[in-house]
Amino acid sequence: MTKVLSIAVACLFLLNSAVAEDVKSGLKVGDRIGAFNVTKCAGADKDNVAVGKELCYRCKNGARPQIMVFTRSTDTNIEKLVKGLDKAVKNHESAQLRAFVNVLGESRDVASDEAKKLAKSSKAENIPFVVPNEYENGPANYGINPKADLTIIFANESKVVANYSVNSIEDMEQKPIMAALKKILN
Repeated sequence: MTKVLSIAVACLFLLNSAVAEDVKSGLKVGDRIGAFNVTKCAGADKDNVAVGKELCYRCKNGARPQIMVFTRSTDTNIEKLVKGLDKAVKNHESAQLRAFVNVLGESRDVASDEAKKLAKSSKAENIPFVVPNEYENGPANYGINPKADLTIIFANESKVVANYSVNSIEDMEQKPIMAALKKILN
């Protein structure tokens, strides 16, 4: 009986360790951020980009500090994240902080609709909501893991300063996101 219990405890430990492990997704720290095209769906009315226009926001943002969010979810956790990022962009206007949200999905039309809904529900004023041309998993050269619900790339001077990703939106934590934000502003 003790041996069976020990094996069960060991299996549970291994299972919990596997679940708690971070998912690897996106560019690594130190990598250069490459160009990729998106279509603007909503948001950032003052950025001089019309809804429906195809462009490279990464290029538009240049070497400025920027946050690129790649999400497969638009639930309330993402809405809260976007609200926080919108506030950060406004508060760090002098540092020229930029952010944009890439909504991913199996269908371009569904992803576009979700991006519009997220823009409306978050009421973000400074963040464009886009769908990448490679809408299922984002740009191939960015290595977005298809199992990751959320990947955030923090860059400055056209290089990745931090990367944050989770398998499930429920696992998202604000603390490492805010720590990464501080890194790109220094």
